[in-house]
Amino acid sequence: MSNSERSLQLWLPSLAHVEPTHPLRAWLPRADRLPDGGVGYLGGLGEHFSGVDVGVPAAAITRQFIAGDAGGEVWLGADPAWVQPDMNGVRLLACGRMGLDMDEARALAEPLRPGFDEAGMQLELSTPDHWHLRLPADTPLPGFAAPEQALGEDLAQHLPQGPEGRRWRVLLNDVQVLLHQHPLNAGRQARGQSPVNSLWLWGGGRLPPPSTSELARVVSDDLLLRALAARAGIAQQSRANEAIAGGGAGWLIDLQDLPAREIATRWWPALLPLLERQSVLLHFASGERWLHKPRHRWRLWRGAGR
Repeated sequence: MSNSERSLQLWLPSLAHVEPTHPLRAWLPRADRLPDGGVGYLGGLGEHFSGVDVGVPAAAITRQFIAGDAGGEVWLGADPAWVQPDMNGVRLLACGRMGLDMDEARALAEPLRPGFDEAGMQLELSTPDHWHLRLPADTPLPGFAAPEQALGEDLAQHLPQGPEGRRWRVLLNDVQVLLHQHPLNAGRQARGQSPVNSLWLWGGGRLPPPSTSELARVVSDDLLLRALAARAGIAQQSRANEAIAGGGAGWLIDLQDLPAREIATRWWPALLPLLERQSVLLHFASGERWLHKPRHRWRLWRGAGR
């Protein structure tokens, strides 16, 4: 196993989002620049878990993690989402992190159930923000884009295409009409919250064999990452200062979904001692990687801005 694999690993947002004054920047000039790693969310997951790529059956994996009943059935993720029209189309602005509670989720799902039932699909509210469709065994599945591929972009570029995709485009349009009219969204907007006016369909397929990984532990709030870790027999826990402070060799601490400013203000006090006392691999979501070891603090001759 390489030194980088046995280092504690920090998975961070894209480097372009880390401002020059961010405390992370001060550690890069003295660290060793490594070849780039996986880019983006699925690319980053694929760095650590075998078989994870754009076709990963995320719905079955996460359903098994939450409910333990994925079995051999076909599943499709149907995460609550916010879309917004503009001059150039309709854009996906948020998905799967809408801050719903279960009562809100049930209220939003109620008018959608008849349409899914008529199509032979069973809607499961696995968590308030993560829903799943249980599909008939013979359901043909076109390619569905992961949310990270579509966020901020025109939906038309990422919806399933061709005759096989038409059924899903029609279904999604019906869902959007029903959610747009839902009275709960008026209340959310009055409270300054984003409306839930769509679902994002993705990650279809059956439960695969567990992935293999050389990680020792995962600290993350990401559902798919924690589900992959659990399937691989790796200890996993939600993100908290105490969890991060205990980080050690072979751990993956996932911060890539956070604004860089939040890392500086909320999480830096727990991260700083890790960088000072052990080998840490910094892996940015944009692919750049640096390895920092405690002895690197003596590299005083290295200038900033690398």
